[in-house]
Amino acid sequence: MKKEEKSVHKFETLADAHRAFGMPQPKHPLISLINGAPSWSELPQPAQHHVLGFYKISYKPKLAGKLKYGQGYYDFDEGGLLFASPGQVLGGGENDGPVCSEYTLLIHPDFFLGYPIAKKIGQYGFFSYTANETLHLSESEKDTIISIFGIMEEELNSRIDDFSQDVVISQIELLLNYANRFYKRQFITRKAVSHDLLQRLDDLLTDYFGNEHSLSNGIPTVQYLADNLHLSPSYLSDMLRALTGQNAQQRIHDKLIEKAKEKLSTTTLSVSEVAYALGFEHPQSFSKLFKTKTKLSPLEFRRSFN
Repeated sequence: MKKEEKSVHKFETLADAHRAFGMPQPKHPLISLINGAPSWSELPQPAQHHVLGFYKISYKPKLAGKLKYGQGYYDFDEGGLLFASPGQVLGGGENDGPVCSEYTLLIHPDFFLGYPIAKKIGQYGFFSYTANETLHLSESEKDTIISIFGIMEEELNSRIDDFSQDVVISQIELLLNYANRFYKRQFITRKAVSHDLLQRLDDLLTDYFGNEHSLSNGIPTVQYLADNLHLSPSYLSDMLRALTGQNAQQRIHDKLIEKAKEKLSTTTLSVSEVAYALGFEHPQSFSKLFKTKTKLSPLEFRRSFN
């Protein structure tokens, strides 16, 4: 019997979200800052499982799921930030938690039209992090974030003039840049845990190539690694970049080239056979990647051992 799928409600506009919570219509159709917003987990079904047509940034004064390592905790107690992007499926409280938000900022993508942030916002990976990858804030970081929300709240509630959108967008950019900085700090304060994840990642790749899963399943994807490590792909790549300067895809390629060198130097497999064994559909793609990484073609590398 086919498993019944959960219905997903879509909030197309900010007005839809305000209406669902019984709040007055937003003053601006494309941006809304709600002070003391209720938890989205309190929405009636099917709205608990929902997709947003806009960006959402929430500050919660208390967060569940502090990261523990050994006998100590590696996260702060001053609340934190959660991010969601248009098209992201949320629901059932798992992405929002039972605690009400102190501030929730809703921004329709059209609000950014004509501004550089319209393209740049896609570079902030934390918009696709999961709930257990929330940004936990220190006291000073919390004060910084709250002050930015305060400036936006005053601007949106007290005046709308030729400069309003410029001022608010500059504050949004400032908020995102601070979030980027604070996430980098969180990777550092979680360093022991992150290094354990890095070791598990390398073990996962070693096992994948060593047992020749690539022969039947192809080259491992970032999604495959993230699923096995119980992380979102964006968080995995950002964590790796903070620790090693490489993203997850580059890490995969490095391990792949390492295994290719082993096969080229210790077996009599042809270059095409090595390529297929490592998961490539086309040997030319393997040769191109190998030369990019090593400055030698596979045959040139093999000859260097003879």
